[in-house]
Amino acid sequence: MSTQGAALLNRPSVSGEGKGLAMQLLLAVVSGGYAVGAALNWGSEEVAEIMGDFGLSAAGLLAAVSCYSYARAIDSRERPAWLLFAFSSLMGAGGNAVWGYYEVILGMEVPKPSVADFAFLCFAPPAIVGLLVLAKRPVTRAGWVCLGLDSWLIGGSLLTLSWSLALAHAARTAQSGAPGSVPRAALSLAYPLLDIALVSMVLVLHFRRSETNRSAVNTAIAALALTVLSDALFTSPLLSAEYQSGQLLDAGWFAGSLLLAYAPWGARRIHPGPEPAGRPRADRPHSRPITGSLPALTPYLAAAVCTLGILYNVVDGRKVDRMVVFTGCTVVLALVIRQGIMLLDNIALTQELAQKENHFRSLVQGSSDVIMIAAPTGTLRYVSPAAAGVYGREAEELVGTELATLIHPDDLGRVVHEVRRFLAAPPTEEPTTRIECRFKSGGGEWLNVESTVNRHQGGLILNSRDVTERVRLQAQLQHSAEHDPLTDLPNRALFTRRVRQALTGRRAGDHSTAVLFIDLDGFKAVNDTIGHQAGDELLVEAARRLQDSVRAGDTAARLGGDEFAALILGDGNRDPGAREYQVREIADRLRTTLSQPYRIGGSEVRVAASIGVAFADLGITPSDLMRNADLAMYRAKAGGKDRVEMYAPQMQAEVVRKAELAGRLRTALHEGEFALLHQPVVSLTTGEVSAVAAQARWRSAQGILFTPAEFLRVAEYSEGGAGGQGSAGGPGQDAPRTAELGRWLLQEAVEQAADRHRAGHDVPVAVRMTAQRLLDRSMPLGSVEALLTRHGLPSGALVLELAVSDPRVPFDDLERRLAALHRLGVGISLDGFGSGYAAISALRRLPVDMLKLDRGLVEGVVESARLHKITAGLLRIANDLGMRSVADGVDLPEQVLALRAMGCTHGQGMAFSGPLDEYRLRRALVRGTFPVPGGAAQPALAGGSPGGSMAIRRGSHNETPVPPT
Repeated sequence: MSTQGAALLNRPSVSGEGKGLAMQLLLAVVSGGYAVGAALNWGSEEVAEIMGDFGLSAAGLLAAVSCYSYARAIDSRERPAWLLFAFSSLMGAGGNAVWGYYEVILGMEVPKPSVADFAFLCFAPPAIVGLLVLAKRPVTRAGWVCLGLDSWLIGGSLLTLSWSLALAHAARTAQSGAPGSVPRAALSLAYPLLDIALVSMVLVLHFRRSETNRSAVNTAIAALALTVLSDALFTSPLLSAEYQSGQLLDAGWFAGSLLLAYAPWGARRIHPGPEPAGRPRADRPHSRPITGSLPALTPYLAAAVCTLGILYNVVDGRKVDRMVVFTGCTVVLALVIRQGIMLLDNIALTQELAQKENHFRSLVQGSSDVIMIAAPTGTLRYVSPAAAGVYGREAEELVGTELATLIHPDDLGRVVHEVRRFLAAPPTEEPTTRIECRFKSGGGEWLNVESTVNRHQGGLILNSRDVTERVRLQAQLQHSAEHDPLTDLPNRALFTRRVRQALTGRRAGDHSTAVLFIDLDGFKAVNDTIGHQAGDELLVEAARRLQDSVRAGDTAARLGGDEFAALILGDGNRDPGAREYQVREIADRLRTTLSQPYRIGGSEVRVAASIGVAFADLGITPSDLMRNADLAMYRAKAGGKDRVEMYAPQMQAEVVRKAELAGRLRTALHEGEFALLHQPVVSLTTGEVSAVAAQARWRSAQGILFTPAEFLRVAEYSEGGAGGQGSAGGPGQDAPRTAELGRWLLQEAVEQAADRHRAGHDVPVAVRMTAQRLLDRSMPLGSVEALLTRHGLPSGALVLELAVSDPRVPFDDLERRLAALHRLGVGISLDGFGSGYAAISALRRLPVDMLKLDRGLVEGVVESARLHKITAGLLRIANDLGMRSVADGVDLPEQVLALRAMGCTHGQGMAFSGPLDEYRLRRALVRGTFPVPGGAAQPALAGGSPGGSMAIRRGSHNETPVPPT
């Protein structure tokens, strides 16, 4: 905002100005009208007497009411002064009323002395005390002495002059001894003496007035001065003898009373507005310097007036009056004393100023900061000696230099703008500002300088310090906060900000912009085999390849672990096919580059790269775009790894569906909608029930139990990823939910097995548990043992069917945990044998008692000769190791015959029985055996009715209705 605009905003309101101007015009019109009427003698002697007496009384009464009302309205140290002014005006109004009573009502001359004289004499003392209240009070004893001396200098000088002109004659009249001469002479002396005292206080207050409500005080002073002037004219010998009420002299008293009535209200409405913004008080020229020096000239002016009084007597040939000599001597003595006091004050002030100057000079010269004073033109007028150590340039060399030539050109515009803004701001609101820029040193390099700027006589004071090291450290910290410490690539925070800039900046709406999420397949194996140091070297090399492969302007980043990302800025191509081809080509190039062999520690290491690609469609947010790329990357890993996958909307729909299913799973668990069923594990030779396998089922709203295939897939999906570093849509996100189902399954199975054991059914219960769940830290160590102890189930009555499907499972920890359980007597069964990657490692290292063939081997064992040979080989391994074998999913009699011929010892499936509730399970255990097919299969139980026929179904996870318990 310009200075003119700021000044315009700081002006008082137009309505306030209008009201003040109207009051001034009204005051001038009324006073002028009274003066004109008085000059024309009001048309008649009667009207003149009424206006000269009661008109003045009304004006005085108006002034008294106005000052009293103002005193009631304020709450400050000025209140007593305005109350005294009100009393003084009331005395004047009373005197004029008495004067009018004699002249107008009684029609007689006013006697001397009278009550009116008493009232008039009471006008000056309250006004004098009120002026003392408004005066600026001295803070020292010498100040009070000087105030008294100044009052006497003015009053004594005026007394000398007045005595020479008129008062001596009144005094001689009083000494003549004529009847009535003494009261008359006393009145003649009292009026001018009180006026002299009042004039003295008016002048003293003018030079020592307080800063508060200056406009009202000045107006009141002017009103009293006008009244004193009229009193002086009235008491002069030329007018006192010929004065009559209603003459022009009354206009002075009338205007003085109206002005005093106007002072507290009208003058307050027209305050000068605040100082115009942008122009400091220090740089404005002093208004009327002569007026500012009048207080210093006051003693000499008073002495001059006193001298004039003495000279008048000498020139007129009169004998010098003793009163004049005495008063003149006291005035001269007061002048000498005052000058002595001022001389002592000046000496003390000079010493104090010199001491402070030396003090501040030592501070400035000894400060490590550079202090510079710049003129309004920008030229340096002073530079402290610290410039030699900070800038490498002598202070004398910098003095006279343009400040703009020392500032870096790239920073100059910003600095000039900030300085102009600072100078345009009101000093009371913004006394200082801070500027950072680069400053040219003596060696030619640019230093980072921080300056505190203050106003100084239209120019600037700059307190500057070198902050180059701090700026460099801040830049390093900023870089560290935004970059990966290992690879020095942008981290996730900086990458996210650049994606946001690409979506919201000038490239907003460019649908060819794409985000690539990259994961290194097989990186964990590198860490596990050759160490983390080698893994770090591989990541650094992969980051270098990624950085070299992206285009200029694109961003490569490391998000954490072995996950990288790339932001591919679009070129504005709106053809979906063309943009997909271009970005896929870039992604394939990155995949090929990252999949090249790495030379780490003298050996060759290979990893692959799975890449997900997502495009910046209309209205997409940065978080959604990155999530889409992450989903596509996990789809690439799930699809076989070492490939590029483009994001499709159905990926997000699948994630949402799985999240909903997981939520339903947890709700069903908390609301008790799950039931525990058991499927018998039967000997293929004798048909005896050797164990029961615990399985969870969901109870529908209709009370029917189903095998919830989708729920189980969610559980297996989550368990398969447990322990991984889950991402959006990636494995592991639902593990906390399905962990509750696993804990519930184990607790229910052990509790029901303990009940059967106490009922005499000593059949072990088999509970499926993943290796990740067994090593889960949220599952307290020893919880299986504590569960067996709490329910009183022998440890040999529990078999854990272990599923090892995740390569990230630490075999050392798993081996120690299983060994502890095996020593306790818990049976260990290797579940899904023949399908997992870790089957051979598990056989070699883990204490396994039983192998459970994967149902994928069992389903095709009759039809496929290749599968028949594989299954036979696996069973032969189990027999050679002395382990029992269980075939899962034995649904057909032909499968029973084939597996028994291969040496399989036990089977579980619909060929014998489906999952049973507790009641039907106990009936089956009482029976003890199931028919083993030798030709056509005839299971003992089908759907729960013992002895009944059973429909043969493929797959134990088909939804099989079972009546509720």
